[in-house]
Amino acid sequence: MIFRLFRRDPQAPTITALYGAIVAHARVPAFYLAFGVPDTPEGRFDLLVLHLALVCRRLGRADGPEQAAARVLSQGVFDMFCRDMDDNLREMGVGDLTVPKTMRKLGEAFYGRLDVYDRALASADPAELAAALARNTQGPGTPAEAAERLAAYVRVAAARLDALPVADFADRKVSFPDPATMAPSVCEAQA
Repeated sequence: MIFRLFRRDPQAPTITALYGAIVAHARVPAFYLAFGVPDTPEGRFDLLVLHLALVCRRLGRADGPEQAAARVLSQGVFDMFCRDMDDNLREMGVGDLTVPKTMRKLGEAFYGRLDVYDRALASADPAELAAALARNTQGPGTPAEAAERLAAYVRVAAARLDALPVADFADRKVSFPDPATMAPSVCEAQA
C-alpha cells in the first residue's frame, strides 16, 4: 500500500509536455505586440488561462473510447497549472495563509473563463468572443481591432485543437497557430 506513494505516474511526461507547450505559447511576444494583451503578470496569466482553457475544452469534448484518456489528461494538465500557480505565488512572497484563498480565486477565474470562452466559441455572434477576450485578457482602452484579431486567433486555435484526436495529445503532438502570422504587419512594425 505504501508503495503506491512512490510509484511514478506514466502520464507525467505527457502532462508536463502539454503544460509546457501551453506555457511556452502563452509567452509568444506577438500576443503582447499585436493583440493588445498587456505584458504584465496579469496579462501573462490571462493568456496562460486562455490556452489552458482551449486545451481543456477540447479534451472535455472527447467521447467514446477516448473519453477516459482525455479526462485524465485534462485533469492532469489542470493540476499542473494549479501546482505552478501555487509555486509562483509562494515565490512572489504570498503568505502561506493567503495562498489557498488566492488559489481558489484563480481556479474560479479559470472555470469562469472556460465557460465564457466555450459559450462564445459556440455562439453565432462573432462579437461575443471578441468582447469576452477584451474583458478578460486585454487592458482597458484596447482597440477593437486587437480584440477581433485575438478572437480570430482563438477561433483558429480552437478549430485546430478540435481536429486533433486525443491520441495526438497523449503523443504530445499539440501545437497552436503562430499568432505573428495573423498580424504580421503589426508585429514587424513593433519589433
